[in-house]
Amino acid sequence: MSVLLCFADPYLDMIMADGIARLCNDLQVDPQDIVMLVVSWHMKAATMCEFSKQEFVGGLQSLGIDSLEKFQERIPFMRSELKDEQKFREIYTFSFGWAKEKGQKSLALDTAIGMWQLLFAEKHWPLVDHWCQFLQARHNKAISRDTWSQLLEFTRTVDSGLANYDAEGAWPYLIDEFVDYLNENGVGADGFSRTIGA
Repeated sequence: MSVLLCFADPYLDMIMADGIARLCNDLQVDPQDIVMLVVSWHMKAATMCEFSKQEFVGGLQSLGIDSLEKFQERIPFMRSELKDEQKFREIYTFSFGWAKEKGQKSLALDTAIGMWQLLFAEKHWPLVDHWCQFLQARHNKAISRDTWSQLLEFTRTVDSGLANYDAEGAWPYLIDEFVDYLNENGVGADGFSRTIGA
């Protein structure tokens, strides 16, 4: 365990972005790899690109990691957790607080879009690109926690052709507007646009 604390800033008792970059390099993992989000989830990290000593040590202990070699061995396991429906939901929920700026209640739009593209690259959702285009074209504001949570429900309950979408359902207005946007732009029953970006 102590060898892994070499990534911490001795003056701050924190592992900051440069320490995380060194850790990723030693683990042979790209810092942008979604598995680093899973690592942060295990460590209950409060903020993107940093770990407190307490978060880091607690996460390593919960994963049974006491050396760099064991850390490397656990990477495939952590990657596989994204395929577990319940764990994916927990990681998705965790991502909102982890990715937002300190002191902010909402998630900056660009950050939210980056997180959705990362998360839904793993849990395939055919409409993710349309959703991101819609937000940039029509919304262009920060994303609330409610919208973040409701979108996951939408991806899990409404098929990509929107055949089972209930306009009278309790969806946030933004999701209702998204469905209108898809209909306006001729997204077919297969979830792929005939016109958007064509």
